[in-house]
Parts: sequence; structure tokens; C-alpha cells
Amino acid sequence: MFTRFLKLEWKKYFRSSYWQKGIALKIIMGFFALYMMVSFLALGIGSFFLIRKTMPDSDPLQVINSYLLFAIIGDLIFRYLMQKLPVMDVKPLLVLPIKKNKLVNYVLGKSMFSAFNIFSLFFYIPFAIVLIIENYSTAGALGWLLTMIFLTQCANFLNFIINKNNVAFWTLAVLLVGTIALQYFNIYDITIHSQAIFDGIFANPIFVLVPVVLLAALYNINQRILKQQLYLDDAVKVKIKEANTADLSWANRFGEMAPFIKNEIRLIWRNKRTKTVFLTSFVFVLYGLVFFPQKTYQDMPGFLIFASLFVTGGFVLNYGQFIPAWESAYYKMLMTQNLSYRKYLETKWFLMSIMTTVLFVLATPYIYFGLEIYLMIAAGALFNIGFNTLVLLYAGSFNRKQIDLNASGFGNTQGTSAKQFIVIIPVMLVPVGLFYAFSLPFGVNAGIAAIAGFGIIGLVAKNYFMNIIAKKYIKEKYAAIHAFDQKA
Repeated sequence: MFTRFLKLEWKKYFRSSYWQKGIALKIIMGFFALYMMVSFLALGIGSFFLIRKTMPDSDPLQVINSYLLFAIIGDLIFRYLMQKLPVMDVKPLLVLPIKKNKLVNYVLGKSMFSAFNIFSLFFYIPFAIVLIIENYSTAGALGWLLTMIFLTQCANFLNFIINKNNVAFWTLAVLLVGTIALQYFNIYDITIHSQAIFDGIFANPIFVLVPVVLLAALYNINQRILKQQLYLDDAVKVKIKEANTADLSWANRFGEMAPFIKNEIRLIWRNKRTKTVFLTSFVFVLYGLVFFPQKTYQDMPGFLIFASLFVTGGFVLNYGQFIPAWESAYYKMLMTQNLSYRKYLETKWFLMSIMTTVLFVLATPYIYFGLEIYLMIAAGALFNIGFNTLVLLYAGSFNRKQIDLNASGFGNTQGTSAKQFIVIIPVMLVPVGLFYAFSLPFGVNAGIAAIAGFGIIGLVAKNYFMNIIAKKYIKEKYAAIHAFDQKA
């Protein structure tokens, strides 16, 4: 039966009208997946020897074990944002003599082979092989490997239980950030407990039964949840949702933009994908922790500029690149209204600018790494507001891809086309180019000032560029309506 299900999905995929449309994007995503696999493989093989070389007094296995709890929590957050449950079209099958257990087990079994589970194996399996080659206990290495495989699957099924639960997301985020902060400022050493747990598993492989039992329990819970939803009445009945209202009267102070601002807030907060984009914007603030504390990058200021843009640009980059596709479901209706296209676009700009300012305020603690780093972040914020917002708004006039707002969030590539990759060139490379053009002859401060100055010029000339952008949208209005009206 499983083979038959696979054949049905295979035929559905290749017989559909839309699989060829995104073939360029699929090729790009394929290369990205290959890059990730090679990176994890290289890390799995080389991390043992790299740790031994840089930390000769430490056991590489113990070093890896001491950070595995951080990796597990980070993996859960990553899955929450990007992973979705593999589904199949079950409505036609519910009227056939097929046991529900088979449908449920197929869907859950299919999820076990998700890329989110496979990528990590390219690290754990080579690392375990290196341990055996380096004369570590074979039983211990295999027990450790099986434990990590089972824990990866546990994270897979746990994500389906807590998915789209905001409380769970913020709990995980606070837990990860809190443990990293406690560790970084030497308040409490979490790595001691992480090392003790996984060293104990390596020393006593019998403990591999613990994640096995946990995996069985999580699988059983998912199985029950899906079986409760697998009824034909639930599939065909009209779903009624209770609308969540909020007092948005404070937006009235913005005059003509007030109705647009209210609609934007409702759009973001009432839909899965836009809400995910909004929440992940705050995660981007932590991006600087990858670069700023590392001495390696102090001699590569281009990477620091790159990180500075991301710290405050999470919302601009993720939300701005899909304007106006967020409204693709009702774009035709929107265009029949007596509205000012200029005010519509200006609301988008205003929202992105406010979010960038909020993220910049949240990035204030980065001053701990020095005034120069903080000035880079400030320059990046000005550049995001004055330049990137305008570039993304202009690029949006070429967007022709529909977006399902109720689909899974950040991991969903729906609405993505080659245009999204092309627009990254001016958005990310222009500031880096500006920095080097001025910093090489005049110094680092001149490079930072050039980026900030470019953003300020964009702010001063905003009205001029907004008029050009509005005219472009009006010109492309009917092409966009036609494109958004097409069924995928």
C-alpha cells in the first residue's frame, strides 16, 4: 500500500500543470541542498581533527557533546519556522476501503525521510565513523549515533505537536537565547550538563533505549491526532473561524494611511505565513552573534557589514520581497477600490521602516562588541530604510507569483521566483561595495559613513522615488491582476 501511495503522489506531481513553472527554482534549491549536504559532511569528518588541533587538551567527543543540547533546541526552532508535515490528498481516498491507520502511518513515515532529518545525518554518521577509526569504543560510538538519529526523529514528531503554537516557539527561543547568554557571560555553564548526558550515553549505550521510548510515545501521539482529523465530514464541512479583533484606533493618527496600516497589521497577524515572517524578523537580530564575537571576522569587515544589514533587515528582506503578492488572493478586489496607489505603497514603506527601527533598538546590546560594530549596525539600519525598502518596493512591481497566506510559513517557497534572487544583488552587494570603495582609501569609518550616507540620500529623495515606483505599479496593474488571477 505504501508503494501505491508513493506512485499516486509521483503521478500527481509530474502530471500537474505547475511543476514545470518553478523548475529553475527547484534546480537552485537542489544545488542548495547539495551544498548543505557537502558542508555537513565536511564538518562531520573534519570537526574531530579541527578540535584536536585547536584544543589539544580537550577530547573532541566531549567538546561536541557539551554543545549538543544547544543544537537540539536550535533544531527545534528551525523546524518550527520551516518544516511542515508532508501531506497527501486524502479526500478521494476516504471513500475507498483503505484503513485510516495505513493513511496515517504513510504520512508519518514519509515525514521521517524529510530533508530536516537527513541533513543532520551527514554530520553524525561521519563523526561516529571517525570516532571508531580513532580507536574510540565501537559500541559507544554506535550507541551515540543511534541516540542522535532517534533524537532527530523525536524532534521531527515533537515539531508536529507544537507547530504553530506561539507559546512553544517563544519558550524555545527564550530557552535558547537564555542558555547562550548564561554561557557567554559565565553565569551558569550549561555545557557541563550536556556533556554529562551524552558522555553517559557513550559510556553506557543501553541508554539509547530512552530516546527509542520517547520516539514511540511521540509517534503514537501524532498518530492519534491525525486519526481524529481523518474523517470525511471534517474534509467537506465548511470551516468557520472566529475572527480575532483588536483595537487599532491608535492608527487613526496617521490620516489617509490609517486604513492601509490597519489592513497590514491584520494581514500579518491573522495569517500563518506573514506571522512567521514577522516572528523570524526578531530572530535575525541574533544573526550578529555568529560574526561579531569571532576574532576571525575582525580582519574581514565585509562579513561584518553583511551581518550588520541582516541584524536590522530581517523584516525588510523577508516581507518586502513579496510585495504585493501578500494580497494576491484579493488583489483584483483591492484594485477596484478608490484608493491611492501612492498611499498603499507608502504604508508598506512605513511598516518596513518602523520594524527596522524596532530591530535596531533591540540590537543596542551589540555595543558590547565595540562602538565600531554598533556604528555598522546603525549604518545598516539607515541603508535598509533609505535604500533597500525602495529597491524592494520597485522590484515588487514585477512579482507575478501567488501566495497562500494560510500555508506553512518561512519554509514555503511559494511565491518565490528568480526575481527574488536577482534583487539580492543590489540589496546586499551594494553596501558591501560601498564600504570597500571608501574604506580602502580613507579608512573603516569612511566606509561606514558611505553606507549611512547612501541611506540618508534615499530618505531625503524618498518622495521622488516613491512617485516613480507608484507609476510603475500603475503601469503593471492589469498584468499583475491577470497573473494573480491564474490558478496554480
